[in-house]
Amino acid sequence: MSVVDIARAAGVSKASFYFYFTGKQAVLAELVRQAVRQGHEAAQPWVDPAAGSPHPVEGLRRGVTDGARLWRENAGVLRAIVESWGSDQELRALWLDQMNTFTEAAVTRIEADPAALRHLDGADLRATAAGLTWLGERLYYLAAADIPPFDDPDVLIDTLLNAWTTTLYGRSATGG
Repeated sequence: MSVVDIARAAGVSKASFYFYFTGKQAVLAELVRQAVRQGHEAAQPWVDPAAGSPHPVEGLRRGVTDGARLWRENAGVLRAIVESWGSDQELRALWLDQMNTFTEAAVTRIEADPAALRHLDGADLRATAAGLTWLGERLYYLAAADIPPFDDPDVLIDTLLNAWTTTLYGRSATGG
C-alpha cells in the first residue's frame, strides 16, 4: 500500500497526508497507539478491581473478552504491526514499548493480589507477566488471522483465561 493509496482512502490529498504524517509507518504507529489505548481500557476490569469486578477471575474474563473484541475490530492494524515489527526498527521499538505497558500493568496487578503472590511463591513476577502478555498477543494475532482453533472466540477466550488463571492461581477459570 502506498501513501497515495492511504491518502485516497482517507479522502485527503498527498500534501495533507504529509502535513500530519511522515510516512506510512507513522500512520501505522498512530493507529497502534490508539488500539493499545483501547486495549488498556479493555484490561481495566482486571487491572483495576475498583473499576471492574472485585473477583480477579471475573475481571480477567471481562478483560480477555474485550481484548478479543478489540483485536477483531482492529485486526488489520494489529496484524500489520505484528507482521512488521521484526523488520522495522521504529515499529519494533513502538511495539515493544506498547507490550511493555501491558506487562507493567499486569505486574502491578499481580503484586496487589495476595492469592496470586501466594501461588507464584517467589517466581519472577515480571517474567511471568511478560510471558502471559506475549501469549495473549500471539493468540489474539492468530485469532485475527483466522487461524483455527483460535478463530473461534470462545476457544480463544477460554484458552487465554485458563492460561492466566492456572498460572496465577494454580487452577483453571472453572475452578478445576
